[in-house]
Amino acid sequence: MSDILHNTAMTEVQQADNISAKRAEKIAYENNKLHKRLCRQVGQAIGDFNMIEDGDKVMVCLSGGKDSYGLLDILLTLRERAPIRFDIVAVNLDQKQPGFPEHVLPDYLTKIGVPFHIENQDTYSIVKRVIPEGKTTCSLCSRLRRGILYRVADELGATKIALGHHRDDILETFFLNMFFGAKLKGMPPKLQSDDGKHIVIRPLAYVKEADMERFAEVRQFPIIPCNLCGSQENLQRKQIKAMLREWEKKHTGRVENIFSALSTVVPSHLMDKELFNFTDLKVTGEATPNGDIAFDEEPCAPPSTNVVRFGDLDD
Repeated sequence: MSDILHNTAMTEVQQADNISAKRAEKIAYENNKLHKRLCRQVGQAIGDFNMIEDGDKVMVCLSGGKDSYGLLDILLTLRERAPIRFDIVAVNLDQKQPGFPEHVLPDYLTKIGVPFHIENQDTYSIVKRVIPEGKTTCSLCSRLRRGILYRVADELGATKIALGHHRDDILETFFLNMFFGAKLKGMPPKLQSDDGKHIVIRPLAYVKEADMERFAEVRQFPIIPCNLCGSQENLQRKQIKAMLREWEKKHTGRVENIFSALSTVVPSHLMDKELFNFTDLKVTGEATPNGDIAFDEEPCAPPSTNVVRFGDLDD
C-alpha cells in the first residue's frame, strides 16, 4: 500500500514538473517574441525617419524609468545587427531630488558595460523656489532639464539625442494639444532642438506602452520612481491616457487608426492657410484623389488595408 501511495505521489510530482516546464517554455517563447517585436518596431522607426546614421554618437537620456531603460537595451541589440556603425553613451541628469538613489544607474550601466555620464545639477531647489506649493512642477523642470541635456550633448560630442517617448506618449500629446491647446500638434519622431543645434530622436515611436511595461518586467530593470520630487501628476494627461485605454478595450483598432492618421495628413481638407493655399485655389478640370466627398452618402472612406495594426507585427 505504501508503495502505491509513493508511486502516486511521484507521478503527481512529475506531472507538476512537466506542467511547470511547459509553462516556463511558453513564457520564454513569449518573451523572445516580445523582444523581436520591439527590435523590429524600433528598427522600422529608425529607418522610416532616418534617425541614426553611420558614425553617429547617440546620447540616450536615461531617467531610470521603464521606457529609457528599454530604449537603451533595444538600441544596444540593434547596434550589434546594424549595417552601420554608431556609438552609444547613456546620460542621466541627477536633479538632486530627495531620496534619489544615485548609485542605481551607475551600478547598472557599469554592469552592462555601457559608457555613461552622470550630470549633477540641483534643479530641484530651483523648481521648488519658483513654483508655488501644490502646483505641478513638471513644465519648468522639463525646460531646465532640456537645456542642461543640450549642453551635455555638446560636451560629449553627441550627434543625436535619443528620448524614450513611445506611441502612447505621442498620442496623448496629440490629444492634449488638440483638447487644451487648440492645435493639431503631436510629438514628432525626429526634430531639431529648440536651440537649433541638435537632432532629437524618439526610436520608440511605434512601440506600445504596454509592451514596454512587460519588457521592463522581463528584463527586471532597476526602476527608479518618477515621483520623488513630490509633484502632482498631470491630471490632463492622466485623463487622456484613461480615454485611450478605454478605447483600446472597447473599440478594436481605433487607437491604431488614429496613430496611423498622424502620418496620412491631407492639408487641403483641414483649415490651416499656412499649410494649403486656399486663397489661390482654382478649377483645373482634372480629378484629384483627395477631392471633396461632401455630397457622398458615406461621410468617410472605409479604413485603408495598409493601416498598420500593431497586433499584425507579432511573429
